Amino acid sequence: MRMRRHLTVTFLFSVTLLCSAQQSKPPALNDAVRAYIAQHRQDILREFEEFLAIPNVASDRDNIQKNAEALSSMLKKRGLQVQLLSVENAPPVVLAAFPADSSKHTVTFYAHYDGQPVNKAEWKQDPWQPTLTSRSGTGPSANIDDPEARIYARSAGDDKNSIIELLAALDALQWSRIPPSVNLKFFFEGEEEAGSPHLATILQQYPLALRSDLWVICDGPANQNGDPQLVFGSRGVITLQLTAFGPNRPLHSGHYGNWAPNPIIELAQLVARMRTTDGEITIPHFNDPVRPMTVAEQNALKNIPNVDQQLRVEMALGRIEGHGTLAEQIMKPGLNLDRIEGGGSGPNPTNSIPSWATAYIDFRLVPNQTPEIVKQQVEDFLRVQGYFLANRPPTAEERLQHPRLLQVVWGAGYPPQRTAMEQPISQAFIAAAKTVTGNSLVLLPTLGGSTPSFLFEQQFNKPVIGLPTANYDDNQHAANENLKLKNLWDGIALFAGVFGKLEWK
Repeated sequence: MRMRRHLTVTFLFSVTLLCSAQQSKPPALNDAVRAYIAQHRQDILREFEEFLAIPNVASDRDNIQKNAEALSSMLKKRGLQVQLLSVENAPPVVLAAFPADSSKHTVTFYAHYDGQPVNKAEWKQDPWQPTLTSRSGTGPSANIDDPEARIYARSAGDDKNSIIELLAALDALQWSRIPPSVNLKFFFEGEEEAGSPHLATILQQYPLALRSDLWVICDGPANQNGDPQLVFGSRGVITLQLTAFGPNRPLHSGHYGNWAPNPIIELAQLVARMRTTDGEITIPHFNDPVRPMTVAEQNALKNIPNVDQQLRVEMALGRIEGHGTLAEQIMKPGLNLDRIEGGGSGPNPTNSIPSWATAYIDFRLVPNQTPEIVKQQVEDFLRVQGYFLANRPPTAEERLQHPRLLQVVWGAGYPPQRTAMEQPISQAFIAAAKTVTGNSLVLLPTLGGSTPSFLFEQQFNKPVIGLPTANYDDNQHAANENLKLKNLWDGIALFAGVFGKLEWK
């Protein structure tokens, strides 16, 4: 009888402990984060709108400083330790972190708080007055639960959205009392849209403060089919201006046509010898350095949704270049002709032969190409075509001396970067993201555009992975830039999942 009573008491005590443990156990991370978002949407939007209202054109130093100060305040109120990383003539990098736990890995999340220039005449509203729209109306009448609801403002999708999503994800974990699985650092740059001219210097000057096991680039769009995606690299870039010369003053095209060389035609024919209409670069040996794709990258390409027909209809494209899908084509190097300038402008042509013309070209690079290799290949090609190359405006004597003459001006650039998808840290990141997305996660071996990810890999010899969250049709760099609110909420949930579930050995 005593034994039975003892067993009964023990059983009841065990049940009490179990029930207590179940009651005190924190809710599942995803449910807790979504609950936080649902209860705090207005607060999140308010902070986003206040941040977007601060003009942030990269060249506007006064307002860029205001952005850095506002961002510092936003971070400090969340208990983060904030440090401004400065070098001469550069806006500060805002670095924030919690005290580190030596038993955990450290992950640094990168975004930028500067934006592209604006032409207010091209916008439907003031780019510095964030405007909500939905199918039910604009402004106060907008329905933020509408999956098509958007907020319009400069940097809404590139890249202040990522900053707000990161901070709201942190808020959601703190509200839910769920500790991050890694040490978190946040690195917010203020001149990405100006080409990050001082980023390498900042990375070199602050190596101890920037110690990290992984860098995450939070910039760019989700997949065109709407699914979230991880990006394991980005193409490099190098820009080129080629200026050809005709007569030393514009000439009447009737009196001197077919006699005086037209520099616009000269450049058009030259570019046609460098690139086919199917996007293939025809400069000899240009593709020789290109690194073959790994098996993991080839498999990832097979699983990327084919959005080509959707985009063709949306963009009214009668044909596409190349012989592969969009995802396959951006794995290749690219030569893009941005524009040709020369002669007159406006609706009324002058029927003259211009004195000069300039072609603006950008090359997109893939591993193992570098800007230095491309420069040498292009200049060798131009010389073989019979051109004398100058790096400054030529003199009259040089124009007379050389039948074919080009002024060649190279812009800033950086190499491509790509992290191996099969390595343990990549697989751990994929697994953490999938705790939020399930199998609706696109794995992209490389971003078509260019980011400064190479600089982080070069300086710290650590892997770099991209986690972009904006809608693909956000009009980044253009008028009426916007962010779908659905992408905002989903981005918060995705970052929170990575914060809480990322672990590797």
